[in-house]
Amino acid sequence: MDQWWKNAVGYQIYPRSFKDSNGDGIGDLQGIIEKLPYLKELGVDFLWLNPIYTSPNVDNGYDIADYQGIQPEFGTMEDFQELLDQAHQLGLKIILDLVVNHTSDQHPWFVEAKKSLDNPYREYYLWADATPERMPNEWQSFFGGSTWTYDEDTKQAYFHVFAKEQPDLNWKNPKVREEIYAMIRWWLDLGIDGFRLDAISHIQKEPWNFKITTNPWAPFMNVKGIEDYMLDLKAIF
Repeated sequence: MDQWWKNAVGYQIYPRSFKDSNGDGIGDLQGIIEKLPYLKELGVDFLWLNPIYTSPNVDNGYDIADYQGIQPEFGTMEDFQELLDQAHQLGLKIILDLVVNHTSDQHPWFVEAKKSLDNPYREYYLWADATPERMPNEWQSFFGGSTWTYDEDTKQAYFHVFAKEQPDLNWKNPKVREEIYAMIRWWLDLGIDGFRLDAISHIQKEPWNFKITTNPWAPFMNVKGIEDYMLDLKAIF
């Protein structure tokens, strides 16, 4: 495999604020296309795009509601394909931000998961028995407050290391991994050159009874066993 990324020069693009092509005040894919010759002149080798997926934007697009959809204000999948084709014609590679530690709470998987304890998608996420007054443990999220949010309908709480609108996926569930790996393969088959995996260090968790001593993030930061998932991800490429 050509390990081009080891020596390549990258340029990070936050699409929303990069270049607005249609005057609506929001950067978009066509705006990026317009600037490809300029980016080539700068001498960069690849473009790293921050999230462009369908999202309610609770966390700047890092709360993904559809892994295979483009946020409408950025454009369409046809716009993305045009961007990819024109970038490649100029010798520029494209990598995408990808978040697979969690989804948006508006992702169809989570919408289904909340419906009942025996819903087929329930085990796509991390749930535990709880009450409104007593969460499964005292772990704190990166955004402040508990890592747990109580669901009144099913009388359990779901786990999230970021916002409550970003429920964590259950990586121990092989069906979840299969879905994620298939989605990654889909993008690679489309022609993108790689991903930057955001928040990937959190996909493995300690048991819920793990006691925190000094590091508040220890229960969900590079926990032993994560290396197995990393090897699986590496094999996709």
